[in-house]
Amino acid sequence: MSSNLELTAAPSEQASAPESVATESAPSEVIPPSPVSPDSPSSAVARASAAEDDVDDDGDDDDEVDALDGGFDEAGLGAAEVLAAAEAQDAAEAAEHEVEQVPTVLEPEPEPTPYERELHAPHVRSTGEPAEIDPDELDPDALKVVLRLHQHGHQAYLVGGCVRDLLLGRKPKDFDVATSAHPGEVRAIFRNCRLIGRRFRLAHVYFKGGKIIEVSTFRANPTELEAASPSAHEDEADTGGDDLLITHDNVFGTAQQDARRRDFTINGLFYDVSEGRVIDYVRGRRDLDERFIRTIGDPEVRMREDPVRILRAVRFAAKLELDIESRTYAAMEGAVEDLPRCAPARLLEETFRLIRGGVSAPALKLLDALDALKLLLPPVNAYLKQHGKEGEKTFYAFAQALDRRVAAGEPLDDAILLAALLVPISQSAPPAEPQEGGRPSVSQVVEELLAGFVQTARLPRRIAERCRMLLLAQRTLSGERRRKSAAFRRHPLFGEALTVFEMTVEATGEHREQLDAWKAGEVPPPRADASESEGSEPGGPRKRRRRRRRRRSSGESAASAGSSGPGAGEA
Repeated sequence: MSSNLELTAAPSEQASAPESVATESAPSEVIPPSPVSPDSPSSAVARASAAEDDVDDDGDDDDEVDALDGGFDEAGLGAAEVLAAAEAQDAAEAAEHEVEQVPTVLEPEPEPTPYERELHAPHVRSTGEPAEIDPDELDPDALKVVLRLHQHGHQAYLVGGCVRDLLLGRKPKDFDVATSAHPGEVRAIFRNCRLIGRRFRLAHVYFKGGKIIEVSTFRANPTELEAASPSAHEDEADTGGDDLLITHDNVFGTAQQDARRRDFTINGLFYDVSEGRVIDYVRGRRDLDERFIRTIGDPEVRMREDPVRILRAVRFAAKLELDIESRTYAAMEGAVEDLPRCAPARLLEETFRLIRGGVSAPALKLLDALDALKLLLPPVNAYLKQHGKEGEKTFYAFAQALDRRVAAGEPLDDAILLAALLVPISQSAPPAEPQEGGRPSVSQVVEELLAGFVQTARLPRRIAERCRMLLLAQRTLSGERRRKSAAFRRHPLFGEALTVFEMTVEATGEHREQLDAWKAGEVPPPRADASESEGSEPGGPRKRRRRRRRRRSSGESAASAGSSGPGAGEA
C-alpha cells in the first residue's frame, strides 16, 4: 500500500465539527427556513399561504392574543430577530475561546522509501486463520492512518466502539485510533491534522468529504498510578480517601494501561489490522458473548471516578440491547447522587446523545428506574411523578414517536428533539406570565429548564429559543389558539413546528383533522373549547377583544373628509 494519503485541506470550522451542545463552536449564520420540495406537504402549505388574506376566518382581529401567543408574528420578522440575537450571543461567547486554525495549504506526503516495509491489512492471519474482522468492513481512511503510524515506528490500533460494533455485526458510526505516538508526533506525520482538547490533546486527521479520524495517545488511569505511588497513602489520609472523582486525565501510558483505563470491558477491545487479530486485555470478548455491560475494575470505584459513566452504560444498554451486570448496576444506583459534581455541559451532551441515538424511550425508562431523571431533567421527573401511570404512558409515547423518526434516518435538529420530549410537560402546565416587553412564554418549568441549560450547561441560545418557539406553536396547530393562518405559515419555523405536531398526533392519536388540514394548505376550524377559553380567565367571562381599526388609503381619507363636511347629513 502506498503511504501517500489522499488528504485534502480540512473544511471550515463549522463544516468540520458537528454542532454539539457541550463544546464551543465557531460563530455560525442564522439558520434560514429549510427548503422544501415541490411535492412535499410543506410546499403545499406555502403555496396556499401565498394566496391567503391576513384576516381571521371569523373576521376578528387577534392583536392582543398574538402578543401573548408570541414568537410567531405576522411576517416572521420577530422570530428572525430573536434567533439572530441568540446567534450573536453564542458567537460572542465562542470568540472568547482561542481556537487553533486548521491549515489550508498542505504539503504533499512523502512517498515511502524502498527500505520502508509496505504494510497492509491481511484477510488471512500468519497462522492461516481468517482475520477476526474482515478488512473490507474497515474504514479505508482509518486503515491509512493506522498503517502510516506503523510505517513511522509507532504502535497503532483501531479501538473502542468500532471494534465492539463490528464484533456484534453492527456498522460502526465512526472509527477511532489509539497510538503510542504523542499528539505532536501525530501532527508531524499528517499535514492536515488539527489538535483539539484542553484536558487531553487529541488529533483529528481530515479526509475528503469532511471525514475525521480521531487519533488519541495511549493513556493511563491516574487513579491507578496514584494508588501505586508512595505518597498515595499520605494523600488519602489528608483527603479522607472518599473522593475518587477524576479531575485530571492527562497521563500517557501503554496500550494495556489505555485499555484498562476505559470504562467498560466491551469498549476496551483493540484491533491490530496488520495481524488481523483482536487484542483483549480486559476480557471484553467474554462479555460481548454473554451480552453484558461490565466495568473494568471495581464498579463502585469506576462510577465514583466519573459518574457520567452511568449515562454511557444506559446508552450502551439501550442501543446494543445488552444487560447491565448486577454489580455494575448497583454501583450506578449508588453513584447517581454524584452526577451534580460532573460538568453540566458533559451531562447535557450525554443526555442529548441518548435522544439523538433513537433510543430515548428505553434509555429514559432506565434513567427513571435509577432515579437519575430528577437530576438530569427535573420537569420530566416531576411530570412522571405527578401524573402516574397515565403520565408515563403519554410521555413515553412521545419518546417512541421520536425514536421512530430518528431510526428512519430523518434529520432532526436538537431543538426539535428537545421540544418533542417537552410537549407533554408544556401542555400539562399553564403558560408562564408574559415577560416584560411582551415576550411570550411556555410553562414556567420549561422556561426554567431551558434557561438553566443555557446558563450552566452551555446549551446554545439558538437551540433554546427555537425549542421555545416550537412549543409555543403547538397551541396554534392544535386549534387551541387562533391565528392568522397565512402569517403563521410564513414563520421560518413553521415546518419544524409541524414536524413536532406530527409526533404529537402520532403519540396521542388526537388532532388528526387539524394535522391533515395544515398539510393540505387549509385552515383547520378552531376547537370548540378554544373560543370559550381563549382570552378568558378560568371560570370567568371571556374578555372582549379590542378590534384594530382598518387603515384607510389617502383616497378613502379624502372622500371621507368630503362626505363629512357641512350638509353631508342632509337629505
